[in-house]
Amino acid sequence: MLLLSQDETRDALPFPQLIDALAEMFRSGCEMPVRHHHDMKVPNEPDATMLLMPAWVPGEYAGVKIVNVAPGNAARGEPAISAEYLLSDARTGKMLALVDGGELTARRTAAASALAARYLARQEADHLLVVGTGRLSLCLIEAHMAVRPIKKVTVWGRSVEKAATIAATASERFGVSAAAVANLDEAVGQADIISAATLSNDPLIKGALLKPGTHVDLVGAFKPTMRESDDDAIRRANVYVDTRDGCTKEGGDIVQPLASGVLTIEEIKADLYDLTRGKHAGRGSDEEITLFKSVGAALEDLAGAILAYQSVS
Repeated sequence: MLLLSQDETRDALPFPQLIDALAEMFRSGCEMPVRHHHDMKVPNEPDATMLLMPAWVPGEYAGVKIVNVAPGNAARGEPAISAEYLLSDARTGKMLALVDGGELTARRTAAASALAARYLARQEADHLLVVGTGRLSLCLIEAHMAVRPIKKVTVWGRSVEKAATIAATASERFGVSAAAVANLDEAVGQADIISAATLSNDPLIKGALLKPGTHVDLVGAFKPTMRESDDDAIRRANVYVDTRDGCTKEGGDIVQPLASGVLTIEEIKADLYDLTRGKHAGRGSDEEITLFKSVGAALEDLAGAILAYQSVS
């Protein structure tokens, strides 16, 4: 069985190919049961959680991402989340590869955002604002650069020092002009694409500040109680999601406006299935403000794991 480390997984998933792989998987579809969620008792510590996310293409490939969340690891100075992806032959059941789950998740998440931007960001969009300084920030920069002519990157974070580090790394690694910004509101009003990946419970992106033609990409705020954009952003934008089933139940940027009546189910223009299958064309004009919310789907992991396996084997 093939074993792929974090670095090997990264090298096996270049963004142009990964974005295409996700597009094809959304276009063709796969079997994707509801993920399994199991609480695990840990004596004298907070409960741990095991998540199992299966998906398969009948007769071709099957896979499951296994994620263990152990809050007690904080006291041990260890990461709280551990993840691996097990890919199998769906016809014979043979185990084919064990892929680093953290790197796979980060890259497929950014690739889904870039796939949406293919349809929703203006063709000439060249100024990207990244909100958040976590693991996804650099992936989001690289992924968006694969689909739009990004010439300028600004990075905002609660820590200006961390934002400066991300910007410096992006400049060195991707050859793009990048800088940290301290004033988020000002940066929101200037960017062509805004990509947010935070754990914020309160809106960071104010819709009133968005200039016409902006594309807003919301990756973080994965719980119903979390939020990265305000009601004005929802009102001003045409709203798109990665999957309707996921976003209408999980991400606060969609769940909360649906609950309050600011947004209706019918007002969600399309998901990635619709866009990749040509059921919706995406952006309709250069003035349109678009907003894309993703919460992730098991088919994205499966598409990435297949690409990684085929790239190396």
